[in-house]
Amino acid sequence: MEGAARVFAGDFSGSTLSVQADNGQSAACVVTPCGIWCRQVYLAGAITEVTDSGDMLLCRLADPTGAFNLVIGSKTSPLTEQLKKIPVPSFVTVTGHARLYCRNDTVDLSIRPDHVIIVDRSIRDQWTLATAKATLEHLDQVLLARQGKYTDEHILTAYRHYAHTAEQLQALADIIGCAVQSIRPTEPTSPITSLHSDVDQLHLREMIMEIMKSTNNPRGIAIEEIICQAGERGIIKADVLSAIESLIVDDECYQPQKGFVRPL
Repeated sequence: MEGAARVFAGDFSGSTLSVQADNGQSAACVVTPCGIWCRQVYLAGAITEVTDSGDMLLCRLADPTGAFNLVIGSKTSPLTEQLKKIPVPSFVTVTGHARLYCRNDTVDLSIRPDHVIIVDRSIRDQWTLATAKATLEHLDQVLLARQGKYTDEHILTAYRHYAHTAEQLQALADIIGCAVQSIRPTEPTSPITSLHSDVDQLHLREMIMEIMKSTNNPRGIAIEEIICQAGERGIIKADVLSAIESLIVDDECYQPQKGFVRPL
């Protein structure tokens, strides 16, 4: 039985190769630049958008490297009803099938979900670390194929199609590194001399999160509004922007559109 592939959005979004199954009956596999063959996939991330589009429901699933487009073809299916009830944003895991269509030299990539489960950040983080490990192993195999030292046909197929340069391999490795760095490490006990600054930073982040949560606007809250409210409490603009940036990096919040933020 074929297992579900773990794949990052940053890798999947660069895919331009689809390979039909040997039996000619199963759906084709999407082959990513990292050499991952995706038919059934297992993903984790944050649902950041749910939109009706004709007879379809479109969702955006963001992981630390980018975003997947989830497409549900029936507006009356139980999965559609489930997704409409999930608060946005929410961390979820998704099992589904990868799809690649070429239309007028444009590649259309999507995931057709089968199951969606609400989870917490720790599950998302576990998925991120496991996916980083698996992706790095595939990338190592692609590097060996480039050196003529690997004979697995799946990896060779990916290498022949993408013809990876050293720069491209480094960019793919950077995607994996970015994902790992997004995981918030367990904070060590701080020296007494740094306690004051750490507490101040913690309080600033908490204050900004409270400001974000004070609005019910679907667009979130304007960053300029946060700066204004924080300024009334004696916080300078540079410190506010630094704290917002750290909250985004730690996946405490995200930008639904330019100039606005919402808590995750």
